[in-house]
Amino acid sequence: MTDLLYTIYPWVKSLHVMAVISWMAGLFYLPRLFVYHVEKAQSVEGAPEIFFEMEEKLLRVIMGPAMVVTWVCGLIMVFTPGVVDWQWAWPWAKGAAVIAMTWFHHWLMARRKDFAEGRNTLTGRQYRMMNEVPTVLMVVIVLAVILKF
Repeated sequence: MTDLLYTIYPWVKSLHVMAVISWMAGLFYLPRLFVYHVEKAQSVEGAPEIFFEMEEKLLRVIMGPAMVVTWVCGLIMVFTPGVVDWQWAWPWAKGAAVIAMTWFHHWLMARRKDFAEGRNTLTGRQYRMMNEVPTVLMVVIVLAVILKF
């Protein structure tokens, strides 16, 4: 099994990076869609339905699968012997930030459900502020992995 993990490691790591890029794109874009949904959708006939569809497809077709692939590939890399030294702080920092990123993803899913059920209570400004969450988490993850503190 160890030989297989070493053999597929470069492929898994490549797929992991591609999935992370896709997931991050969605995490950056969905809160921005929510801003426009709150601030502009009511002023254009048919716009709320268009926003519902865009938000749903972004979550279901891009973000959800990208998150799953990110996690699966990340766990494969973690279980590849010699890749992660748990005595360092960096894997713990990265892991905590990835869990927080996953929480944020699920928080966005709940907000989309609120929109769909007509229960959204957040403003465009609040969504703009929440749009910074994935940026901060990305900084933590990249610095942890590259600097290996």
